[in-house]
Amino acid sequence: MIGRLQSNETLGDFGLPSVADGVASASRTAPSQSLLEIFNSYIFVFLISFVVTVCVTPLLRRLAIANGIVDRPNDPRKAHKLPVAYLGGIAVYIGVLAGIAFSYLGFALLPESVFDFHESVHLNPESANMSFRLVPMSILLGMTLIAVTGLIDDVVGLDPRLKIVGQLLAAAALAMQDVGTKVAAGVMQPIGRLVGNEDLVYSIPFAFEIPLVAPTGSITIDVIYWVGTAIIAVFVLGACNASNLIDGLDGLLSGVTAIAAAGLLVMALLLAQSDDGSLDAARVVLALALLGGCLGFLPHNFNPATIFLGDCGSLLLGYLTIVLILTMGDTGRTHLVVAGLIIYAIPIIDTALAIVRRKLAGKPMSAADDQHLHHQLKRAFGVKGAVLTLYGIGVVFASLGVWLSEGRVRVVFTIAIVIASFIGVTAVKIARRQAIEEDTVRRFTSATSGSKDKAKAATKTAPESDPSEAVPTA
Repeated sequence: MIGRLQSNETLGDFGLPSVADGVASASRTAPSQSLLEIFNSYIFVFLISFVVTVCVTPLLRRLAIANGIVDRPNDPRKAHKLPVAYLGGIAVYIGVLAGIAFSYLGFALLPESVFDFHESVHLNPESANMSFRLVPMSILLGMTLIAVTGLIDDVVGLDPRLKIVGQLLAAAALAMQDVGTKVAAGVMQPIGRLVGNEDLVYSIPFAFEIPLVAPTGSITIDVIYWVGTAIIAVFVLGACNASNLIDGLDGLLSGVTAIAAAGLLVMALLLAQSDDGSLDAARVVLALALLGGCLGFLPHNFNPATIFLGDCGSLLLGYLTIVLILTMGDTGRTHLVVAGLIIYAIPIIDTALAIVRRKLAGKPMSAADDQHLHHQLKRAFGVKGAVLTLYGIGVVFASLGVWLSEGRVRVVFTIAIVIASFIGVTAVKIARRQAIEEDTVRRFTSATSGSKDKAKAATKTAPESDPSEAVPTA
């Protein structure tokens, strides 16, 4: 059931509920726990994911080298000089899966002193809602489809259209269990109230029976569900490819994703504290597993890297991040999804700039170049300097996203727009510097030559003076 936004709940100046607003209302129905207590209940998910990823990565590096699954420095845009193993994405996948599996095991077998879910009316042990404690199987299916798609591309190569098909299948898996489909509720329900149908559910009757499809003689259409499903597809495609684009320097994507996962973890803990809904526990587990996987892989991947994520890893990290962001809107609070997008702003900004840059240059969207944010920073600060600079920017955006979730909408939007605009204009200016200079010279030369031509023409057409008309002098 999609949560209703009460008129007395406010977020800044926009009339939206903040995460903090939910704590007071939840305290009337569920015992209140501190963020540290909730975090402590799930900490072993992070440890398991971290340790497994740290230990598995060297094994997969050896496997990749033994089978020739390496990235060769055959492109001047690449920073490494020697072949580097792929399959790092599989290591992260195994680590994240181990963390999630531990939560399943803790749910079934482990004592509360080792693992316990936070207190919640949605997670009442005596109710039939115990499954709400666990990460939905649709997320596990989706991340598996994404990992397999990227792995095939890393090993044997894959047609771009088939890669898109794999991503769409992973997005469809989410819709099977309504993961992310309620994101549209915050936007669509006000429209529904205007037309007198807040849930935007319509039943279309017909006079004949369709076996197995609609034996009751009608088809029910949930507009919010289908709009949410379309949003899932767009977000998954965008996030997977945005992550793939910034995976250009040692440790960049794994570090940026770890920072984003930390920001999303804070939001997930706040939502769990406020007893937001049935996905509270799943959000915390997924954020901790993703954070553990990224930090476990980062020591192997930081400059100088001994193994790369490959398409398997970049697609997987983009997918898991956007799934976390989509689950923030599970109870219809769409502004929390916006906060999540701000947290993961670096890949979004870089992708938008790539589109603008290639459009201005008249190149196709799929054309590669060396003008991404990390390329520009690398030329100025080197590989480590560029990566650390983007880490710092990522921390700023993560802080802004968490701040927005707490209610400072106008302030956060203003700061985020100013920072993003500054980054965007500077990056386009640097990338288009040569073209801008050539255009300036061309226009200046054209204007100068035009002035000279006009002067010559004026000289030729001017009437010559007659000596007989000269005024005599005394």
